[in-house]
Amino acid sequence: MKHLIATLALSLLATACTPRQTASEAALPWENGRLTVSPDGRYLQHENGTPFFWMGNTGWLLPERLTREEADFFLETCREAGYNVVQVQTVNGVPARNAYDKLSMPDGFDFSRIDDEGPDGYWQHMDYIIRKAEQEGIYIGMVCIWGGLVKHGQMNEEQAVAYGTFLADRYKDAPNIVWIIGGDIRGDIKTEVWEALARTIRAIDPHHLMTFHPYGRTSSTEWFHDADWLDFNMFQSGHRRYDQTRGDGDDRVQASLSEDNWRYVEAGLRMHPVKPILDAEPSYEEIPQGLHDPEEPWWKAPDARRYAYWSVFAGACGHTYGHNSIMQMHTGEGVGAYGARKSWREGLQDGGFNQMRYLKRLMLTFPYFERIGDQSVIAGENGFRYDRAIATRGDDYLLVYTYTNRPMQIDLGKISGEQKNVWWYSPTDGSLQYIGTFADGIHTFGGDGETGPGHDRVLIAADSRTDYIPTDRKSL
Repeated sequence: MKHLIATLALSLLATACTPRQTASEAALPWENGRLTVSPDGRYLQHENGTPFFWMGNTGWLLPERLTREEADFFLETCREAGYNVVQVQTVNGVPARNAYDKLSMPDGFDFSRIDDEGPDGYWQHMDYIIRKAEQEGIYIGMVCIWGGLVKHGQMNEEQAVAYGTFLADRYKDAPNIVWIIGGDIRGDIKTEVWEALARTIRAIDPHHLMTFHPYGRTSSTEWFHDADWLDFNMFQSGHRRYDQTRGDGDDRVQASLSEDNWRYVEAGLRMHPVKPILDAEPSYEEIPQGLHDPEEPWWKAPDARRYAYWSVFAGACGHTYGHNSIMQMHTGEGVGAYGARKSWREGLQDGGFNQMRYLKRLMLTFPYFERIGDQSVIAGENGFRYDRAIATRGDDYLLVYTYTNRPMQIDLGKISGEQKNVWWYSPTDGSLQYIGTFADGIHTFGGDGETGPGHDRVLIAADSRTDYIPTDRKSL
């Protein structure tokens, strides 16, 4: 049966929404029912059991800075690139101001007259963005209010109840909402405000999933894992490299190691009850290492791929990509925050933005819910930091990501079958290279061709009796 399911998944991928096909011509995800957590607590799925692999894009200032025409182009491009979630700052100020110079809170936290603002009003514009995302088959991950605003006293508990009531009443019937509490903040700062906001929304809208977006190098597991309103965990592996430490990391992860975002996943999945987890803010493409000094080296597409594959292969339920210019919707005029010079439109052409689709395709090619992170697949001693290989497997397939293409000893005996078909898969263009059939046991792969950071690829092995990927197939 699982072979049939995988074959159907491949068929769906082959006919999936493409740049020549509008979302309205393809099945919308919520036609499979609302999003829920899988029975084993590790992944997200729809009510009918269809897997949902979170492939998010960080569009923080979309509601504030883009016009409707620009929002159309952005969301259409996201859909074409394979994204099914866009994370936004619902408001980045109290009040926030949109591209039409309309305020989010003209009467403070009294929203009784908010629909008098006219068609370009802040919330009318937000309504439009959510409807457009719905047409494109995209979920909006709504960070209700940025954490720094709450930290500095711009929303208290009473106001959180008023705001949460307004948001939930307005969007509870939209099919494409995921509620995100917090926003780049520790959960032990103004905890009472976050609890009030979350519980208010959940009381009115029990149907949409809810999570918490934390501060850099921390995880929501630290404060809210046992909260009944938290359906899945987020962590922010952040924008600093190994040697840029400030001692502010998750207790479960030494700060000097936390460029290893896979550690957050492993720590989260050891908790009880098990809840899905994902990296909601890794190092952004085209942003300075360490975030604040543009004279530092900048993170590039290979780094974005590394964060994505490391965390997903460790067992994450998806991943969120980010780009410095895109997240702030920089116009390209002058220098934006964190040294951004490209426009957001130019960012949409960059490698990392356009390469996340190949991760999503790969994860949906094989039986989804049986997959686990299993580093015992890598025989002998694994590498350290960038040389670290990360393995994930099902019953009859395994995937190993290497960032540096160093030689790896892989135990093919970890999956079923006396003979295994083996491929190399490219995270940069989705191409497949069939390298042969191998007998059960330990074999060495990698080390051929160029090695070193950025020479990343994925080893795929599957029981030769399966038909997940035909041996003559050239790409996913």
